[in-house]
Amino acid sequence: MKGTLTARMAQGVNLTPQLLQSIRLLQLSGQQLEQELAQTLERNPLLETADAEPELDTGEDAEVAQRETAAWDELPEAAFLSGLSGNSAGGGDLDDASARIAEGESSDMRLRLLDLLALSWRKAELAMAAWWLDRCDDNGYLEQPLQALLAEGAACFDVDQLQVVRQRLLHGEWPGMAAADPAECLRAQLRMAPQGPANALAARILAEHLDLLAAHDDAALAAATGASLEQVQAAVALLMSLRPHPAQAPAMAEPAHIVPDVVVWFAGGAWRVALGRHSSPRVRISAHCERALSGTGGGNAVLRGLLDEARWLVRGLAMRNDTLMRTAQLLVERQRGFLEHGEEAILPLTLREVADAIGVHESTVSRIVSGKYIQTPRGTIELKRLFAVRLEGADVSGSAVRAMVKRLIEDEPRTAPLADEVIAGLLARQGVRIARRTVAKYRDQLSIGPAKARQSRQNSQQVAA
Repeated sequence: MKGTLTARMAQGVNLTPQLLQSIRLLQLSGQQLEQELAQTLERNPLLETADAEPELDTGEDAEVAQRETAAWDELPEAAFLSGLSGNSAGGGDLDDASARIAEGESSDMRLRLLDLLALSWRKAELAMAAWWLDRCDDNGYLEQPLQALLAEGAACFDVDQLQVVRQRLLHGEWPGMAAADPAECLRAQLRMAPQGPANALAARILAEHLDLLAAHDDAALAAATGASLEQVQAAVALLMSLRPHPAQAPAMAEPAHIVPDVVVWFAGGAWRVALGRHSSPRVRISAHCERALSGTGGGNAVLRGLLDEARWLVRGLAMRNDTLMRTAQLLVERQRGFLEHGEEAILPLTLREVADAIGVHESTVSRIVSGKYIQTPRGTIELKRLFAVRLEGADVSGSAVRAMVKRLIEDEPRTAPLADEVIAGLLARQGVRIARRTVAKYRDQLSIGPAKARQSRQNSQQVAA
């Protein structure tokens, strides 16, 4: 079934160059779009910057644009990825795996990594990398035992090469990706860390005393390793600087200054939404050149091609801006509680719900929010932060509950940290009923230790003082 998925998709949609261009415009951030338009303006003399909003053509051209927009909304993700990478409809494992990755809300980090690898990896290696990433969870760990995955991969790849690619992922741009367990993840990162006096002891602790490390028991580690407390603390500090969830940490440097694609503010008793300057560049077709071409009867094929390109770019920009604006307006409308009260008030909201509300395909919403930022009174955040998964059996989102857990721990008595079951009980009083293990999961996501570890750390600080 996997081998025919992309082919079936391509048969159902006519992937015209104009359609692929429109889809690609969706994916670009405001800064990327500005750079792309600058290059296009240089090579196409029929385009010029405009002080006024560009207008869509009417008549036959508008009907074509409407048909392409409908196809755009129904275009499956695999065909989108295939078209952008230049692969054929039957692109094989790379297209198929990348498509499955792209279907989830948490797929952005894996697509970003694939984009980065595509700059230097060969296509066959990239296909194997996509295969591995497709089998990683949201934290970057393999979802199944390594040997089981190797047996599965043997059906379509050379096993030795598959293992080589996994090792490159482990020790590559995002150290620890595709690790079988946390210990392997941290070992890979430690191997790539700058070498110093603490490295050898850190490696030993990781290999032999992971339980004591997890318990934050520095004294027991010193006794078990025969090292001084100062040496243990240096090794532990090194290990704590590593990333136990390689896929969730920003492995690639973020831009020094983020330019928002959308701006939201409160005025006149209502929340206002506008596109950022970089996200809504204004270009138009030179009226003089268009009239001159019309007078020639379309005899110059090169100029006619440039005119067609210009028309599709203007249409694509208009569709992109309209989709981004409608998506942002709906997100602000649904999540005004977050804007006014903070993360504890964020409501459950999915891609499908937004897509249904604005009348587009779910994949269109996924593309338009990818890599884009919104400036709010609470800071500039990624648009995807305004989506939240509904907590089973409750009317609140997982993000809101995680924020509640964080607040309870921040406000707990320093001398008597709250156990997970106590936190679950306090949340139940607020109408949020979750299991103790769910509290532990959110606490781990916040990189907060259990009550015993927090108590031990507090005691150590008191002794040091």
